[in-house]
Amino acid sequence: MECMNVMISVRTTSFAAKPTHGLLFFQHSLNLIPQKSAVFKLTQTPNYSPFKQLLFLPIKSQQFDGSATVSETTIPEGDVVKVKEWEISMFHNEVAASQGIKIRRRPPTGPPLHYVGPFEFRLQNEGNTPRNILEEIVWNKDIEVAQMKEKRSLVALKKQLDNAPPTRDFIGALKEANTRTGFPGLIAEVQIAKAYEKGGAACLSVLTDQKFFQGSFENLEAIRSSGVQCPLLCKEFVIDAWQLFYARVKGADAILLIAAVLPDLDIKYMIKICKLLGLTALVEVHDEKEMDRVLEIEGIELVGINNRDLGTFKVDISNTKKLLEGERGQKIREKGITVVGESGLFTPADIAYVQEAGVKAVSSDDC
Repeated sequence: MECMNVMISVRTTSFAAKPTHGLLFFQHSLNLIPQKSAVFKLTQTPNYSPFKQLLFLPIKSQQFDGSATVSETTIPEGDVVKVKEWEISMFHNEVAASQGIKIRRRPPTGPPLHYVGPFEFRLQNEGNTPRNILEEIVWNKDIEVAQMKEKRSLVALKKQLDNAPPTRDFIGALKEANTRTGFPGLIAEVQIAKAYEKGGAACLSVLTDQKFFQGSFENLEAIRSSGVQCPLLCKEFVIDAWQLFYARVKGADAILLIAAVLPDLDIKYMIKICKLLGLTALVEVHDEKEMDRVLEIEGIELVGINNRDLGTFKVDISNTKKLLEGERGQKIREKGITVVGESGLFTPADIAYVQEAGVKAVSSDDC
């Protein structure tokens, strides 16, 4: 078989990609030049992403008439599923980027290597390593959730909902504590749950990420079964609606949704699922753009302002005040949204500072 080196030059304006039958069909013209090299390169304008370079490994020689198509019947079923998953992930990343979300859902490693057709190919991209801590967490969470879903399907989780304990009013507990004490309601870190509950904590926060924060859903379930009366917040990195059902089954009353990770459509969808499950959604923001996005989404009742940048993990408590100033603060009050101050709040002076800015609750944990 004679190898070919094909150079495909593409402008953004003449390049189109669309998912069809589980494949990406690229509309272009091919200039086939017989060579000994087996590398096919895709060049493009710098402002088009995420495609950087395509490596094609020829499987067999084929004749081209200026276009290339591949029948889905030539692709193993498993690879079709993987390609579709890849397409969805790439589309998700493009939508997220358009909304200012810098966290990519999955590493852009491209379609599966064993892609049966005229060529095997793999997308190569210098971004195949996480750009920050949060992106690393999300990529690992994607793998973790996929493995968990294989062990317990959504259908199985729905059947377990009948035996799940009833949810408790998370926002109501925060408001009641604020009214009763005149101070922001406290969402206490769970390791000292009993002490905080006796001390008047309104709610408890339970970390469920195991790899990065040594938490677990087993801890959440154990806390719920221990007789603690405070409503429980499942502090998870949610990327899939399946996690909402799982948290509900394990005893959560509320769950964290991070705007830095989830596009608007995902947040809207998950808010609806939360309402169906009786869960309170705590939607977390860190900067002005995330706050503006969240304030345009209907149905949000609880917003957390994280003073910690999850990209760098640096803390600045003035972030809370900055996001509650001016029109944003006015809009929050008009919508009746309860605001939670998160991270870096250790002293009475810290609490007083964010309370003056407009928060009605604070989280005592530091992540």
